[in-house]
Amino acid sequence: MQTEKFYYDNRIVKNFAWATIIWGAVGMLAGLWVSLQLIFPSLNITQYGSFGRLRPLHTNAVIFAFVGNGIFMGVYYSLQRLCKARMYSDVLSKIHFWGWQLIIVAAAISLPLGMTSGKEYAELEWPIDIAIAVIWVVFGWNMFATILQRREKHLYVAIWFYIATFVTVAVLHIVNSFELPVSFFKSYSWYAGVQDALVQWWYGHNAVAFFLTTPYLGLMYYFMPKAANRPVYSYRLSIIHFWALIFLYIWAGPHHLLYTALPNWAQSLGVVFSFMLIFPSWGGMINGLLTLRGAWDRVRDDVILKFMVVAVTSYGMATFEGPMLSLKNVNAIAHFTDWIVAHVHVGALGWNGMLTFGILYWLIPRIFNTPLYSKKMANQHFWLGTLGIIFYAVPLYWAGFTQSSMWKQFTEAGQLKYAFLETVTYLKPFYAMRSLGGTLYLVGVFIMFYNIYKTVKAGKLVADEAAEAAPLQKEYVKHAGEHWHRWIERKPVQLMVFSLVVILIGGAIEMIPTFLIKSNVPSISSVQPYTPLELQGRDIYVREGCYTCHSQMIRPFRSETERYGEYSKAGEFVYDHPFQWGSKRTGPDLAREGTGNLKKSDGWHFRHFREPSSMSEGSIMPAYPNLLENNLDTSTTAAKIKAMITLGVPYAKGYPAIANQDLMQQAKAIADNLKNDSIRVSPNREVIAVIAYMQRLGSDISKSENAKNN
Repeated sequence: MQTEKFYYDNRIVKNFAWATIIWGAVGMLAGLWVSLQLIFPSLNITQYGSFGRLRPLHTNAVIFAFVGNGIFMGVYYSLQRLCKARMYSDVLSKIHFWGWQLIIVAAAISLPLGMTSGKEYAELEWPIDIAIAVIWVVFGWNMFATILQRREKHLYVAIWFYIATFVTVAVLHIVNSFELPVSFFKSYSWYAGVQDALVQWWYGHNAVAFFLTTPYLGLMYYFMPKAANRPVYSYRLSIIHFWALIFLYIWAGPHHLLYTALPNWAQSLGVVFSFMLIFPSWGGMINGLLTLRGAWDRVRDDVILKFMVVAVTSYGMATFEGPMLSLKNVNAIAHFTDWIVAHVHVGALGWNGMLTFGILYWLIPRIFNTPLYSKKMANQHFWLGTLGIIFYAVPLYWAGFTQSSMWKQFTEAGQLKYAFLETVTYLKPFYAMRSLGGTLYLVGVFIMFYNIYKTVKAGKLVADEAAEAAPLQKEYVKHAGEHWHRWIERKPVQLMVFSLVVILIGGAIEMIPTFLIKSNVPSISSVQPYTPLELQGRDIYVREGCYTCHSQMIRPFRSETERYGEYSKAGEFVYDHPFQWGSKRTGPDLAREGTGNLKKSDGWHFRHFREPSSMSEGSIMPAYPNLLENNLDTSTTAAKIKAMITLGVPYAKGYPAIANQDLMQQAKAIADNLKNDSIRVSPNREVIAVIAYMQRLGSDISKSENAKNN
């Protein structure tokens, strides 16, 4: 049979490999820094380097810069070889690479500057969201065009996962990023309250599923058999793994919102489908590990296989723990604690990190046509990485369980045994151990950086790698006994469409009733829109990343209602764009901060923002002197009120034009009140707006309860 000669593009693979290494080091260094800030609050240097602004930078850098570039590195290498074709367009490859790096740089600049939408893992503002969508389409276009011009009829299992990743991430990003721009640097989520929370965690959980998991499963199915020189253990198990995983995963988002104001039926769906996820997830893990059958003796000596075994084992651990955490009795203990942080990092450091390192060590010598510079250094990296994961995760599991236990304990007299701040100071040694683990892991990354650098210096990039293959046969002759699934494996467009239908089912069933059936979000008559000053204060709260440490969601547990007040209800949040329920309590819940026993004076809040430890001894909260110094930008008030009206918030007609009058009247009242506390501050300072917002929290429900009593 006549063959065709062509060339694989290794230059794009090299570019993404270097980006993976560099951004990985940057993102993990940011993570280490923010972990140290929880031990030494003095490390919150300037407003641009505070925990609330750097923590989103860390998560975005690790997810989208490190893992994202790792995905593209692996896909561009494996797809060409699986399709026996060069990437469709070198130009599209370059646009994809440089476009993605510019997006990362934009994130690295905008997040420390406080330009954020306030939604976890989706903090980037609307112009960057549009850029992400465009570059993602460029990637998909290049990928699909390559698949369509392939010389290999059969689509290998890795390509199924790549296709599902592309279509699902596109849907997730577009739906969650519906927002109304106020300015070039500010927008409001199109959704509010309960609905916003459901959409966000439908996105948030499935960003884990379809950005941190499915593409890496595709990489596992390609690179692990290559490294072991063994075929995948089970083709049939691959089919079950793929379809069951992408169908079940999309339903699981509500398990992040158990015991919240989300309707119970949606919570229950999240629990059921989350628990079922253990079966396809472990099917994939078993398929990966059993691929090494007959090669286990090599694992002891082959550092690349060591990385991959730890990665797949971490995937199995994380995907066992995830369904367990979705059970209500377990979630009641773990949610809002450091247990969740430990769980997430077993996946990120173990599954994504270790598999990425194994692929880099396997791939770089091949495209540079030279042996790895030092296997000894690679082994050192392996042990530092493995020990780093253990020293990171184990203390945080312990801390999380301790945290929850202390929050829930009562004395014999029926009073809460521990003040919230006692749990914060008690956990500092655990945070120190976590930082030690992160340091070990990061040192391993720097060793890898040097090892890869020396390997590259010793070799020469095979930029255009020669290959030969027969052209694609247009007519396919079915083999006797051929598996029925082979039909769809030959048809990439149908595979994409079927994948899209499968992932849309769960999201539609969960979200459509929540949006269309009014009884899912019953209204509360006493809940009113924020005043202009409170709205400005809320925006500053979001800008400073306060949601990264504080929740605004009181669950219906005695320990929480005793500590924080009345449990939260869906109707409270109808004007919240975006919602601010949070996912971690490094600080106490703020849902009732402006009412009941939690209500503090304006002067207390002022001093707390200026120097938190002066009001709460042992506090690890950063100081916010910038709020005391910065003038509030009231030029944006009218535009913000207009945006809220567009989103359905019932401000009076013509109110945007007079909103600043009300703003200044309320600001002067707070400034005058502060004078009674011997504090003199101009009413146009940002701190005044944040105090107004703090004092508003929970007050609507307090009015509702008073009305009932009267």
